[in-house]
Amino acid sequence: MLMNDEYQPINCDDYDNLELACQHKWILKLELRDGEVIESRAIDLLQKKRVEYLVIEQNNSQRELRLDHIKSFSHPKIGTVVVSLSD
Repeated sequence: MLMNDEYQPINCDDYDNLELACQHKWILKLELRDGEVIESRAIDLLQKKRVEYLVIEQNNSQRELRLDHIKSFSHPKIGTVVVSLSD
């Protein structure tokens, strides 16, 4: 998936679960749509130029993941959430 393709917002319930994960700084297992699997701490959600990102902390550095590039995420408190794009 290209980084300059048109952003598609994710479902509101999925966004709310990511917001909860950030509030508690949970370690999430994330699967991206390109197949990459990441285990990292959820730090914050932000928006830049109408694109939303999840800020994660991995190996003492931060990385921003576009929300529409996340296929699924999981944590014991919320289970596995398969991210759906909003219509």
